[in-house]
Amino acid sequence: MSDLIEEIKQLKAERKAVILAHNYVKAELQDIADFTGDSLELSIKAKNAGAGVIVFCGVRFMAETAKLLSPQSVVLLPNPDAGCPMADMAAADKVAAYKAAHPDTIIVAYVNTTAAVKAHVDICCTSGNAEKIIASLPADKEMLFLPDRNLGGNLNRKLGRNMQLWPGFCPTHDRVTPAAIAAARAEHPGVKVLVHPECDPEVVALADVALSTGGILRHVRESSDKAFIIGTEIGILHRLRQENPGREFFPLQPEMTCPNMKKITLENVRDCLKDMAPQIELPPEIMASAVKPIERMLALS
Repeated sequence: MSDLIEEIKQLKAERKAVILAHNYVKAELQDIADFTGDSLELSIKAKNAGAGVIVFCGVRFMAETAKLLSPQSVVLLPNPDAGCPMADMAAADKVAAYKAAHPDTIIVAYVNTTAAVKAHVDICCTSGNAEKIIASLPADKEMLFLPDRNLGGNLNRKLGRNMQLWPGFCPTHDRVTPAAIAAARAEHPGVKVLVHPECDPEVVALADVALSTGGILRHVRESSDKAFIIGTEIGILHRLRQENPGREFFPLQPEMTCPNMKKITLENVRDCLKDMAPQIELPPEIMASAVKPIERMLALS
């Protein structure tokens, strides 16, 4: 593996590339990355770095967002099969049809959507800034939140809103049950449960706190607790343990693994840098429209 990592380093230098790794991807990818973090956070860091070549170790919608924010850069997705089932649950043609039928409805898209969908919405949000974005929008207007019914439902409950919810969900987070929290608390008495807001509202209500991956990392850093039960994709445990030696982290459910997040390998990274493919390419009209709701979000957050 050391030879492979050295080869990647050499290719990265030759291409003047930056490697981005989402908090959920394999540990060895996080270890070679220039930046590790949430999807939008990574795209912003790549833009600020002025990278001509961006290697995104994550899933497709993340690489598309990087392309939207760095249109002049070459954006590489090392494994083109790394998709997001939740993002795919909101098809662009259906979102466009909903917008045509409800022209006065504000459509809010979780950043976990395709660029084609972003081209039809009013504003985006992340799991970290969703509360602030939704709170900034007029309460007397009809609103649709897509694609995650769980994140949207948690926002409705917390903010007293009545947004319509698209029937999408993250398969990894949606499988968490209230019984799993009860079992984890019984196994680790007194240990706080941290979950992602993509979990079902019933699960979030039983947890101690619901936060984005960035929020979980920050919460742990600032906490005096010595142990945590983590209710999100288990890839984040690698970074949590690296950044917080001496503390204990227990997965809420051992099967909280996203198969798509685990598709990219070191070999994929080497090959994409060698071949400069596969590249993320988006039609100019999609690029022009899809970046606008992201810019609106960034202006508010």
